[in-house]
Amino acid sequence: MAEAAMADAAMAASHAASLHRTRRGPLVLLFYDGFEWRARPGAIGGSLAQARRFARFAYRSARRRQVRTGFYTAFVALRTALERHGCDVRVNDFATAAAMPDYPIGLAGYPDVLDAVRLPNPVLFGPGDFGPPGDAVAVAAQERIRLLIQPSDWFADYYRPSCGDKMVTWFAGIDIDRWQPAPKASKSIDVLIYDKIRWHRDTQVPQVRDRLCAHLDARGLRYRILRYGEHHQGMFADGLRNARSLAFLCEHETQGLAYQEALAAGVPVFAWDEEEFVDPHLSRDAPAGLAVSSVPYFDGRCGRRFRVSELEPQFDLFWSQRASYRPRDYVRDALSLHRSAQAYLALYARAGARG
Repeated sequence: MAEAAMADAAMAASHAASLHRTRRGPLVLLFYDGFEWRARPGAIGGSLAQARRFARFAYRSARRRQVRTGFYTAFVALRTALERHGCDVRVNDFATAAAMPDYPIGLAGYPDVLDAVRLPNPVLFGPGDFGPPGDAVAVAAQERIRLLIQPSDWFADYYRPSCGDKMVTWFAGIDIDRWQPAPKASKSIDVLIYDKIRWHRDTQVPQVRDRLCAHLDARGLRYRILRYGEHHQGMFADGLRNARSLAFLCEHETQGLAYQEALAAGVPVFAWDEEEFVDPHLSRDAPAGLAVSSVPYFDGRCGRRFRVSELEPQFDLFWSQRASYRPRDYVRDALSLHRSAQAYLALYARAGARG
């Protein structure tokens, strides 16, 4: 472990050395354009974007609605990871990027970011959305686009026929300092059910969520249901503090930040994973033999996967073994902010080196 840590440190130092350095550390120029924050050049444009950002946050917070999309959550994790790693991170700094046209920039958010940030700098695009494979071909063909990020291997494999060797994998790190385990004595919920069933809910909710609830009722276990998109972040954090386990119900995930936050909080996960590509829009372009997952970062320390055909016996095994899982150890080893920052800096420096 010590040798691996030394190798990681040496690699990180090498990547940082190739970047411009300010008093604060290696310079990383990031641009985000999405619902939460608009990338707009100039003092007036930047001020309006900030005003809109704070107004949206206040409005949605007051109504106890989700204030962040998955892309923005990943972007915040990226920024946090890089800053803790000692980098000088600047967001939507058009002036600095324009003054350094050969220096790499990181784009994140929705496809609009490509139009919002019309700079000649070499680009590392992600975390974000660059459209379905047909659109991704045109994005990857742009000379300024050097690398395109997807957050897990299976989704990178999905785009690789369209984007070739520009497609890479990078994960958003999980802040284990933020997601602390709660004392076991304070737990009042046996299973926190995270309902992120997105397609065919008329059939899948009865077959998966309701069937699980019926089994929990039969066993006399207590549970709470949170539906994706209809809860505030504070409700999820409160649920994790009070839960002995998390049932993660989702057809497939490109990373799955919610279940990973549960792992960081020491909450083992019972994950529905049929390994089928259900999204009716994206699945049409899937390469043959693509293996998908609802929990693309997962091993035996995290909990247990199940198919709905074996729901009840698999849950009973999961529940009987719950004390043996070490989910927080997995996050520390595989998904930490430190590792995420190192991986991103390597890609960022690589994007610039190809200029």
